[in-house]
Amino acid sequence: MVHSGIPEPSEKVRSLHARMTLEEKLAQLVGFWVDQGGEVVAPMADEMATSNKYEEATRHGLGHLTRVYGTRPVDPRERAEWLSAEQQRLRTQTRLGIPALVHEECLTGLAAWKAATFPTPLAWGAAFDPELVREMGAVIGRSMRQLGIHQGLAPVLDVIRDPRWGRVDECISEDPYVVGTIGTEYVRGLQSEGIDATLKHFVGYSASQSGRNHAPVHAGPREIADVLLPPFEMAIRDGGAHSVMNSYSEIDGVPVAADDTYLERLLRGEWGFDGVVVSDYFSVAFLQLMHGVAADRGEAAELALAAGVDVELPTGDAYLEPLAARIRAGLTDEAIVDRAVLRVLAQKERIGLLDDDFSFTAGDVDLDSAEHRDIARRLAEQSVVLLTNDGTLPLAAHAETTGRIALIGPNADSAEALMGCYSFANHVLAHHPDVPLGFDIPTVADAARAEWPLDELTVVAGCGVEDDDTSRIEDAVSAARAADIAIVVAGDRAGLFGRGTVGEGNDAETLELPGVQRELVERVVATGTPVVLVLLTGRPYAIDWAIRGEHAPNAVLQAFFPGEEGSAAITGILSGRVVPSGRLPVSLPRSAGAQPYSYLHPRLGGDSDVTATESEPVLPFGHGLSYTRFERTELTVDERVAAGASFTARVTVHNVGENAGSDVVQLYAHDEVASVTRPVAQLLGYARIDLQPGERAEVTFRVPTSRLAFSDRSMRKVVEPGGIQLWVGPSCAERETEARLMIEGDVHAVRPTDERLVKIEVSRSVAV
Repeated sequence: MVHSGIPEPSEKVRSLHARMTLEEKLAQLVGFWVDQGGEVVAPMADEMATSNKYEEATRHGLGHLTRVYGTRPVDPRERAEWLSAEQQRLRTQTRLGIPALVHEECLTGLAAWKAATFPTPLAWGAAFDPELVREMGAVIGRSMRQLGIHQGLAPVLDVIRDPRWGRVDECISEDPYVVGTIGTEYVRGLQSEGIDATLKHFVGYSASQSGRNHAPVHAGPREIADVLLPPFEMAIRDGGAHSVMNSYSEIDGVPVAADDTYLERLLRGEWGFDGVVVSDYFSVAFLQLMHGVAADRGEAAELALAAGVDVELPTGDAYLEPLAARIRAGLTDEAIVDRAVLRVLAQKERIGLLDDDFSFTAGDVDLDSAEHRDIARRLAEQSVVLLTNDGTLPLAAHAETTGRIALIGPNADSAEALMGCYSFANHVLAHHPDVPLGFDIPTVADAARAEWPLDELTVVAGCGVEDDDTSRIEDAVSAARAADIAIVVAGDRAGLFGRGTVGEGNDAETLELPGVQRELVERVVATGTPVVLVLLTGRPYAIDWAIRGEHAPNAVLQAFFPGEEGSAAITGILSGRVVPSGRLPVSLPRSAGAQPYSYLHPRLGGDSDVTATESEPVLPFGHGLSYTRFERTELTVDERVAAGASFTARVTVHNVGENAGSDVVQLYAHDEVASVTRPVAQLLGYARIDLQPGERAEVTFRVPTSRLAFSDRSMRKVVEPGGIQLWVGPSCAERETEARLMIEGDVHAVRPTDERLVKIEVSRSVAV
């Protein structure tokens, strides 16, 4: 029997619900976007602009206030005072006295003016540090709570399937376990401060056709079950996430927003989720406008509510008048409204909005405190990936001073280039060019001046991010010839819907660097001056020419929008003050034509002699260099384990270099024979460890065999008996130390109570 998804209502909720008119019920199921209009900060926002007056819209109460801090540059303290008064008005001047729930975007920090901007989620994945992401989630949640916000629209748990998709920078990794473990810790951090996390985008959004935003999804049920769904299940079962947002996708012709298969039967019935499902912005109306499965907004509302979408965001385009008219006409059963209202009221009661003494008073708040910046710095430093290095880096290894530095490239002196699409600066302030950022975010040029104060620094753009103008490249070439080292900072500019090169709606047909940036790099390299290429991007690009081409730079750094402390992290790595430790959370693609690609491919998904095309990436998942060397040896594994039980794997990691550093220990597996094809490599577990020169550590992985589970031919999630190859290496592609495990016994059907997480223990010893 399918779980109703409604927690047993309290007496207060039952009493409140019993008193409600239809209009009051519907008012609790919608948001109102106070500042909407003019700026495009959501898909089709201009077309969907509401004409309702705010006072009229709140006459019967209100479910959500939509992005009161995050739509326009409003002073946080002044807006908090307005919000305090508005909540008091809803309590005292509406019949039922129910305050509104306030939600905001918080993917790279609270999306509000003057708030800290952290690294983008793809950088979280590159850092491979769930605990630090939990710290970040907590400090973001604290800022939100101080401003009277209750729900955050994050994290994004979409698994990367195609780097051409514009929203890759919002995602964590191409590996579902990495997405799940890091995303779950973000949920825990945010919710530890009383902010409800909202898992996005449930489900399939990132698997869109040709990497196009809002395109159809053709994923099969096994890919959905084994790759796309696990991060959401982990964040709900292990992280206790309180809210879920539906995907815009249609899967095999059925829009998720109208499919109770996922939102009711799976999410609530199988996983036991008892929170609230909110619509992605305008996705209910899109059932009519973009999918064509509803004749009008009222029918769209019925489809969405029946499927399990409790709250329509950002406004009530479908759930108000259109739905009310259908109910009065006897076309829609009011029971589906009651189900959603009970869920919403239970959420409001849990977070205290129904308390008799509820009030919100704005106090002093620092949205970019020393704590914010410390976390931002540590996460940025851990996330930068050193892709190649012929010994040119670190620069401090060659001289006390670097000498003459040519800092070149369109991102060399740009603060916006350090931030992702959902940063407030790139999401909102791009529409307000005369408004200052409101917080400190040094550019790479600023950080270089601080890093090398005694050196001669010349800054030359050379070209724009995305235009075809080559007229300034010669200036960059001249600067490089006159320098001892040339640092070229290239990459993306995040934006939305055609504004920028990456971000929501900014999908790519090619994975070449935008504009004429490749020509800029190659001409600077041709000068003969040592060149370091720094990529500030929101997606991985096809840069085979820069990795091993005839005129490749001497070193390449990859930074995925590292946030407000990102420039200092980059220059610190260049100088040697910081030892790089980031690892690729997504394969470095060969070409756009080789997409979609995942390291989790079966044998037929890789290169072979039966095709003339190549799909293997330029650099593999998990790759990243350091300024020290690690040896990984002596992998030992239990010889046998029963299906459904857990096994132990131990490996020794030794820092054999001369510098302290951090290794990301990666344990991989391959199922030798199974009833369905299995990936050639699958990450089972990972551990970030810090080691001094000469220090050794034994890392123990306690691995539940459920990590090797998959959907069999009847779509049961099972662990099958058979041989498993295991290895540890610097990436998925290199088996530095190997072992073999035999799973024995009967096929084990995975249960909800089965352990899903790998437990890690580290013991250390210092070599004499």
